[in-house]
Amino acid sequence: MPQAADLRAPSIKLSDGTRNSSFLGWIVLKRGLDFTLAGFLLALSLPLLVAAAIAIKLDSNGPVLFSQERMGRGFKRFHLLKLRTMHKTVGGLLFTVAEDPRITRVGRWLRWFKVDEVPQLWNVLRGQMSLVGPRPVVPDLALEYRAAYERLLAVRPGLTDPATVKYCREDELLAHLPDPINYFKTVLVPEKLSLSASYLEHATLLKDIGLIARTALALFPFSGWPRLFPARRAPSAQASGMLFSEPSPRAEAQTSADNR
Repeated sequence: MPQAADLRAPSIKLSDGTRNSSFLGWIVLKRGLDFTLAGFLLALSLPLLVAAAIAIKLDSNGPVLFSQERMGRGFKRFHLLKLRTMHKTVGGLLFTVAEDPRITRVGRWLRWFKVDEVPQLWNVLRGQMSLVGPRPVVPDLALEYRAAYERLLAVRPGLTDPATVKYCREDELLAHLPDPINYFKTVLVPEKLSLSASYLEHATLLKDIGLIARTALALFPFSGWPRLFPARRAPSAQASGMLFSEPSPRAEAQTSADNR
């Protein structure tokens, strides 16, 4: 039976670059929790996924799933899975914000309750992700902030972490800014990196379970529910050169083609 100290993640690397036994023990315990809980949640969510798949197919043309390349542990790339929430078209801006006209009616609700993220439980089962850990980002962003991600990607990226809870409605925030790309790169990215680094310094299995509970609670606010037919507000043209949390329909179509 592991002692309380064994449930804590110690420093990621020793001075000689090796990993100590306590860290490896924490990784083993965390992987066991991931596999058990992800398998249970995936089985529990199968009816929801079937219903979502039917709704997606009835609402718009295109596949039910899409995959996108993300940077994983040790800078090993993998394909992250999501339910498709956007129209499969060619062209468009390379990021999404709230009330983006490319998001489907069903997709708007899937994104609000984060149901589109549920397929990532399969990534967790495969060992590519963890339930809790720094969120996986696209390779370009990981390489741009490589110094920070050298530390963050010493562990598996996760479905949720403190930054995910704090910025649960990030697309709503960005939609009301005159220059979302500048805010994203100068404010959001540095703060998310700081929150993720702090998580690794103080991570325990008990805190991971607490973060999972906080994430679930964050999905059910008392106001601000999505509209079925939102105003057709597009992001500013100056923000057209950056990927945020989900790729454009063009990227979705390309990724889907690569994985058929």
